[in-house]
Amino acid sequence: MISVVIPHYGDAAPTLALVTQLLPQLGGVHEIVVADDCSPTLFPATDGVRVVRRATNGGFGAAVNSGAAAASGDLLLILNSDLDVRPTFVADLLAAASPWLPCVAGPRIVDPAGHVAPTARHFPTVGHQVVEWLTPLARWRDGRALHEAVGHDMDALDASSPTVTDWLVGAALLLPTTAFREVGGFDERFHMNSEEVDLQRRLRGRGVPSVYLPTVTVTHEGGGSSDPAKRRAWLVASRWRYAEKWGGVPALRAGLTAATAANLMWNLGRRALGRDTRPLATARYELDLIWRKDAA
Repeated sequence: MISVVIPHYGDAAPTLALVTQLLPQLGGVHEIVVADDCSPTLFPATDGVRVVRRATNGGFGAAVNSGAAAASGDLLLILNSDLDVRPTFVADLLAAASPWLPCVAGPRIVDPAGHVAPTARHFPTVGHQVVEWLTPLARWRDGRALHEAVGHDMDALDASSPTVTDWLVGAALLLPTTAFREVGGFDERFHMNSEEVDLQRRLRGRGVPSVYLPTVTVTHEGGGSSDPAKRRAWLVASRWRYAEKWGGVPALRAGLTAATAANLMWNLGRRALGRDTRPLATARYELDLIWRKDAA
């Protein structure tokens, strides 16, 4: 039995749309659990759905943990609420993942335009994060070499058959309920971002691999409603937490500081050429993210 766990926060329409797509696929054999993360717009009582309501907002990992605690299936299917799935998605995902179980399995994810998202990734290193921080490299962001340099597993993403990778982005994950519970689920100190890599690193330590399934596809809108500046701050905060937990804080801080110095020189050059940039303000903002008191 599969327990589909969907964390919900904000507008109920995307979650309801996903539930509507999923219900005909489950055939009374599987279940849907929606974890309402103290949303300002409550997810309504819905036939065929178990709703778990949290008293406080805890972020993605906390919401999934609450939903998983109420799940009765031997497999968890964790889905972001803003996914668009095909009519045979659940059956296709289970069929593709079955030869690899127990594992963490994830489908190919595309945006509404059909572009493949880099959801199969290498465990993060300081080098990955420094390269990603460097503004001068942005012009090559669509190149394979830069994708690899920031930690995207291009061999897995280019494969036509299931491939083991280090970790999968958490928008759509199938994994054993027992394994999830044995490692304590998501670490709720990660409010948003990096919670899935932390979970999969702990599972890998217990011999549970992550497997990318390119034969199964879902569409993900993703991140469209939040402020890009806030998203960057959340991302950086989560990476400090990850580095504090797994090691590398001094090297990461030194590397990002050096990258900020390089960005400053690059932006000063662009400003001299008449580009609309604010080199000093940008550098101050980046240094604040690196050296803020609540960073690791």
